[in-house]
Amino acid sequence: MLNQVMLIGRVVKDPVVNTTKEGTAITRISLAVRRPFKNAQGNYDTDFITCTAWKKLAETSGDYCTKGSLVCISGRVYVRSYDISENKRVSTTEIIAENITFLQLKRNNSIPESTGNVPIPEIRERESDKQSSLEKKVEQDGNHLKK
Repeated sequence: MLNQVMLIGRVVKDPVVNTTKEGTAITRISLAVRRPFKNAQGNYDTDFITCTAWKKLAETSGDYCTKGSLVCISGRVYVRSYDISENKRVSTTEIIAENITFLQLKRNNSIPESTGNVPIPEIRERESDKQSSLEKKVEQDGNHLKK
């Protein structure tokens, strides 16, 4: 079975990063995604889809996404339901973002007018992490050879 979604659309409003009681970062992004076909009136309809990002992904999207930014969000569908009264149960569907690719970022006020460039974040493995992983692998291989 597979639960995977990929959406390309524009951010509807500036994302706000919140934190849970445990200190985990979370942000909800409303994404405007245009349908690939026209309706009966000859216009394209747009769906507004709620996407939730957690931890570092939430912080990064909060730092770099602004209203109008074009992003690609890949993740999974999550359906949750809750009771609002004794006889009424509400279900909501959202996308849990696992990766966000910044395709086109809108300028925000903190960027100088003269440059015209928007910094695009690069999330890379740190050299120290690579070295640690390599050292662990060598150590594991060395232990295997000693036996």
